[in-house]
Amino acid sequence: MRRVLRPLLDPYRRYRHAKLIHAVRVSLGLLATILLTTGINLPHGEWASVTMLVVIGGLQHHGNIGKKAAERAIGTLLGASIGLLLVVQQAWLGLPWLTYFAMAVICGFFSYHAIGKGGYTALLAGITVFIVAGHGDNPVSDGLWRGVDILIGIGLALAFSFALPLYAVYSWRYNLADALRDCAAIYGRIISGQPVTDDEHVKLINRLNVVMVQLRSLMPSVSKEVKISMTELDAIQRHLRMCVSTLEILANTRPDANDPDAMAHLQSALKAEHRLIRVQLVGMARALKSGAFQRLTRSIEPPVESSLDEPVYHPLDGYRLLIRQLANNIGEMRQRLAKTAPRWSI
Repeated sequence: MRRVLRPLLDPYRRYRHAKLIHAVRVSLGLLATILLTTGINLPHGEWASVTMLVVIGGLQHHGNIGKKAAERAIGTLLGASIGLLLVVQQAWLGLPWLTYFAMAVICGFFSYHAIGKGGYTALLAGITVFIVAGHGDNPVSDGLWRGVDILIGIGLALAFSFALPLYAVYSWRYNLADALRDCAAIYGRIISGQPVTDDEHVKLINRLNVVMVQLRSLMPSVSKEVKISMTELDAIQRHLRMCVSTLEILANTRPDANDPDAMAHLQSALKAEHRLIRVQLVGMARALKSGAFQRLTRSIEPPVESSLDEPVYHPLDGYRLLIRQLANNIGEMRQRLAKTAPRWSI
């Protein structure tokens, strides 16, 4: 059974097939709402399915499901309650113009609050008012049944949202691991004298920039899931950003690759640093991807004769200083990942 369920239990496979898993989960939820509402012959049962899509259709990661689903459920319940009140007053007073005026004012109020924090809750409330009340001429029984359908949809949506959760920390880990490998690849191209203006180099840089934006958007969900403070996650992100920035500077300030003497000098003088940087970048990537964070706690010391500690006076001193700063930055990032590893290596 474990072999059969391995694709669902393995974090990396769940990360790679996250969209498929989410689609299957939503499809099963919709099927459940259809079978339930048609099985007990509830009027207007389609609104249970609509509510299911509204509440969890666009939510994937476990870290934001609870908060977002609650916000959407509150908005839907609020709108359904107001819609029922409008239907009741229309049936009681029979004044269509009053109903239209009240609906316009209420939806204007929700639209005012739809811009800013909690805006989606307000927007859903306004939409649900019309779902339940129509233009105020729906029968009271229809409004009540639609309210019941909405409650069923919310309950099933919350139940399915926690089935086989897709953790944001998986995406954060594996994207960060890929970013570190790309950093190692870019650094290798720089020190080996490969062109830094060709398509391959530009492609790596652009991919890193995209990944950094994705990592930033994942941080709030990761913080909720594994209880790592936003300050700590931001520090890790800052180290990655400094690493990318330093690599871009190195690519534009390195000695001319056509100058064999300068390149030979760098290769010999910075051999220890080159190895240290590459070992740490690749080691962090492997630890993030495999979850074997013990490799992060292994001591990696620069060789005794490392030029990091040697005073030098050479035209390439500025370039060597950048290499030193890059090595120090990567070392600090490795320490932060090691400190937080027990939390993110789920």
